[in-house]
Amino acid sequence: MLLCAVLVSVGTFLFVPQVWQSIGELLPSAERQLPANQLHEIHDPDAFEQLARVLFIRRAINARLNRSDYVPIGHISPDLKRAMVAIEDRRFYDHWGFDMTGMARAALVNIQHGRIEEGASTITQQLVKNLFLANEQTFTRKVQELLLALDIEIAYSKDEILEMYLNVVYYGSGFYGVNAAAEGYYGKAPAALDLPEASMLAGIPNAPSELSPFENFIAAKKRQAVVLDTMEAQGLIDARTAEDAKMQPLDFRPEESAKEKR
Repeated sequence: MLLCAVLVSVGTFLFVPQVWQSIGELLPSAERQLPANQLHEIHDPDAFEQLARVLFIRRAINARLNRSDYVPIGHISPDLKRAMVAIEDRRFYDHWGFDMTGMARAALVNIQHGRIEEGASTITQQLVKNLFLANEQTFTRKVQELLLALDIEIAYSKDEILEMYLNVVYYGSGFYGVNAAAEGYYGKAPAALDLPEASMLAGIPNAPSELSPFENFIAAKKRQAVVLDTMEAQGLIDARTAEDAKMQPLDFRPEESAKEKR
């Protein structure tokens, strides 16, 4: 049943994606749902629901975005946007939702180490997982992930995809989305984050429960250094800027005060 849904949806949205999105806008709004990353148990949709999700991806995504706490891309620190792309998906602006070069590189690294050392999920794939999918690693789930990632790349611009990702990803310590994280950690709006603050924030989604500075500051600082070194290696900042950002003290809001905002 899943295979039939996949084949029909692929053949349909590849040819007339904008037509289907326009039809979706005419339909009644989908029932409001929490993103998958905020659910303890995820409903496994049937073939019809899977097909509808692909055909009307904008409608499905709108049902899962919390617009009351949503921050447009123009109101998010440029340092955070650059840091997140650098550390999570350096080829973000060059691929169509999945990065074959990154997948091949990750496979080689994992073979060399004999275990999973490096992943290959793009920001678009991570957005799909955060919005829709459970964490289980199955063939069916991977097919859904790749299909929906391609669907999102067709329906949205790169800036829109990055904007949604920053607004739904988990930043640890109970903070979902960039607005909650910027306010919760620093008492600032997302637009006001400087490079040291942004680079630490960008490092957290890799392992939120372990890298939150409220939970393990040393681990968070080490990850921040990785983010800054990566930005330097990609030519986004120079060595002096990277070192200055590593050394600059971070002014966190009191954790108890932050908890009141969750």
